[in-house]
Amino acid sequence: MWLVTLGFLPQLIAFYLPYTRRLLSDELASLSLVCSQLMLLIFTFANLRLPGMPILLLGLVCNLGVILANGGFMPLTVDAAARLVDQTALNNLAVGERVSNASKDILLPETGILLPWLADRFVSPPFLSYRFAFSLGDVLVAAGTFWLLLIGQLRTIQSTESGDT
Repeated sequence: MWLVTLGFLPQLIAFYLPYTRRLLSDELASLSLVCSQLMLLIFTFANLRLPGMPILLLGLVCNLGVILANGGFMPLTVDAAARLVDQTALNNLAVGERVSNASKDILLPETGILLPWLADRFVSPPFLSYRFAFSLGDVLVAAGTFWLLLIGQLRTIQSTESGDT
């Protein structure tokens, strides 16, 4: 478990903590994202025997592949961005640049994305109060994590019911 924490730490510093994310250049933020993905891959390989891990691994590989192919950030399609923000906000976003210092995304037109089917192209439904874009890799990571937790919970229940401690 310590490896998962260590793997998430670079993302925490580069994207989620307001003070530190302002201090990091785009190059260091990109390096943090790539290092984080690599550490999470190592964690997944080390635990590949667990249920759901092969699916999680595939998702991480998809995300890392599209991130590396597109300069170190996750590409966000202009179409997905248009479904997330209003036109005024969209006009203020620069195509080819990072969306903000709090974002792992770089805004790109579909034709400018390498491996476009792996980019952040899906958008959460409008009825959710928190809107976000996500990728096929994110779906696979979530499915693998769900599978891992579900099977783990079922095994715990079965163990309890059978009297194992």
